[in-house]
Amino acid sequence: MSITAERKLEIIKDNAQSDTDTGSAYVQIAVLTERIKNLTEHFQTHAKDNHSRRGLLKLVSRRRKLLDYLKRKDEAGYQAIIKKLGIRR
Repeated sequence: MSITAERKLEIIKDNAQSDTDTGSAYVQIAVLTERIKNLTEHFQTHAKDNHSRRGLLKLVSRRRKLLDYLKRKDEAGYQAIIKKLGIRR
């Protein structure tokens, strides 16, 4: 259900704004999106796992807050990250 360290580094590298960027909103949104996708696949086989479902809802809420922040601060960046990650909005 969690992402591997190698996959996380790959996501950070793909979405970083600079070489040392590991915590910007873009990177955080991308990492959260990967975790959400993994949990969504988990629920295909484990439909009654309500404890993990609560965690999924928390991740979606955190990503939503970051996206709202990004929309306020950088509309073009917001549109770009949504298109790149394929997030419905």
